[in-house]
Amino acid sequence: MQNKKVVLGIDTSCYTTSLAAVDLDGQVLGSFRKLLPVAPGQRGLRQSEAVFTHVRQLPDMFARMHEALGAVDIACVCASSKPRDDDQSYMPVFQVGDAQARILSSALGIPYFTSSHQQGHIAAARLGTQTEHAARFLALHLSGGTMEMLRVEKDCLSLIGGTLDLHAGQLVDRTGVALGLPFPSGPHLETLARKGQSEARLPVSMEQGDLYCHLSGAETRVMQWIREETLSREDLAREVYDFLARTVLRLLRGGMQETGFTQALLAGGVASSALFRELLTLRVRKSLPDMQLSFGKPEYSGDNAVGIAQIGLQKYREVEACL
Repeated sequence: MQNKKVVLGIDTSCYTTSLAAVDLDGQVLGSFRKLLPVAPGQRGLRQSEAVFTHVRQLPDMFARMHEALGAVDIACVCASSKPRDDDQSYMPVFQVGDAQARILSSALGIPYFTSSHQQGHIAAARLGTQTEHAARFLALHLSGGTMEMLRVEKDCLSLIGGTLDLHAGQLVDRTGVALGLPFPSGPHLETLARKGQSEARLPVSMEQGDLYCHLSGAETRVMQWIREETLSREDLAREVYDFLARTVLRLLRGGMQETGFTQALLAGGVASSALFRELLTLRVRKSLPDMQLSFGKPEYSGDNAVGIAQIGLQKYREVEACL
């Protein structure tokens, strides 16, 4: 009996070591992730530290995958080799996954495909949403390293907006670490925010027809509140999430006016927050009733290799069709 054929995806980001396997029908057989450990009080790792951690964690991740899936035939392997689909885009962490994928490709005599971390985020978030088969839509990538609004047409991504300073995840993590919470701080800050109340104390700052935003002013105000103990921890956390929801609402309005698109997909770690989803959805229903808003499944919104595997499958199918 032949082993099941799978496509393997590898993603080595600034936050997470990730592997995923999908079968040739696109069904996700397994997703395996491990956060990069960060010391208390720190807001992340240097690239050299993150590279070293990925090198140490990947063998264990492959062992976990083998234990969960058993014997499989790897049809091809795909890795994220850079942050974005841009010739100038580069970050050392992604070279770890890229190198491992190339080794597998050579050792097993199988095709190797490459993609970007951002393309993987969008591909994973699309699964099971209204945008999965849509020809065009807006995508907002909200994470610790990215806050960008993208025009997606026929799987091509083009930047049309985003932040001019801090990323959404940076604001969350910097607030959390300043409050003594672990890094990454999203789940811990959200727990506090659930117990708080907000009064829209942080003003939204936009430019260029609501296509671009500033978050650094909000960070300055939040750090002042923390130093002066102006608000309770719970209310302060709630203000951060309320501010992000109001800012993203404005980005969506600007993107809708710029493109005419009425479908939008939110991806990235910040978009996996249930509280953020609730706050944004309520505002969109009230202010942008024509907008069809989709969120990726929470497990596919943060850093993961599922989207990379799906992209690998698509490229594998294209090659097979030409044979």
